[in-house]
Amino acid sequence: MRVAFTSTTGESIDLHFGQAGHFFVWEVGPDSAAPVGRIEALAVGDEEDRTTARASAIAGCAILYTQQIGGPAAAKLVSHRIHPMKTGEPVPVADAVARLQEVLRGHPPPWLRRLLVPVPST
Repeated sequence: MRVAFTSTTGESIDLHFGQAGHFFVWEVGPDSAAPVGRIEALAVGDEEDRTTARASAIAGCAILYTQQIGGPAAAKLVSHRIHPMKTGEPVPVADAVARLQEVLRGHPPPWLRRLLVPVPST
């Protein structure tokens, strides 16, 4: 699954979602994980437009790890099938990836199992 991180350098989850001008994306599975790139998010318009642009930029990611995120922005991500995960403080990306892999190898909670199910095409 694809996972996005708000980070200044890609090493640590250290940005508020609203401050992110780019996202670092990883492909994470139970037994392997690797960075796949950096995605730019256009910062145009008012806050609603910027939130929509950020959510659209990381479309296809199942989870976003961020240090902080407001309620309306979190709801916007959920409407795009992206689950926001707040760390509350800086956390190394490698640590977050390792913890996610542990959960994937065990018994993922229902919210995570739902994210792993492909969306039917219409």
